[in-house]
Amino acid sequence: MSAAFTCTKTFSGYPCCHRQWRHPGHCRFVHGYSRSFTLWFKARELDVHGFVVDFSSLEALQGQLAEQFDHTFLVNADDPLLEQWRALHEQGALDLRVMDNVGMEASAELVWRWANQLLEPREGGRSCCWKVEARENEKNAACFEAVPRWFTSKPCGGEPSPRSS
Repeated sequence: MSAAFTCTKTFSGYPCCHRQWRHPGHCRFVHGYSRSFTLWFKARELDVHGFVVDFSSLEALQGQLAEQFDHTFLVNADDPLLEQWRALHEQGALDLRVMDNVGMEASAELVWRWANQLLEPREGGRSCCWKVEARENEKNAACFEAVPRWFTSKPCGGEPSPRSS
């Protein structure tokens, strides 16, 4: 097992609302939270500045989070009221974002994908995001955790390259 350095970065203050229209309870109603996201990063070696990830280089990710979650209304693509939500969006009553799944678990996976889409080409496999916690409030959060294939398949530094027999 190879060693890795890790760090976390939290992005917070994204007030938005959503509804889980299939839920039999109160979650089917429009409700909102101020979402936050904590991302876990890892690297087998540090960059030239001694960082796993330079947090100042995550501005594009922060922009994606704001665009998707800051004062927006999230709705599932299969919501039976989608046309009404679109009409309200067109009237300026809400800032609509249509998603496959508005839940916190799916939001954590979405942010994980965004982080790794940023890191893979820029870092060349040196660092990755391996976990995201999507928090709706101080009591409730959901996580998505996975190491991207491209991170584990690229040796760094002094690690020997795999050989085929």
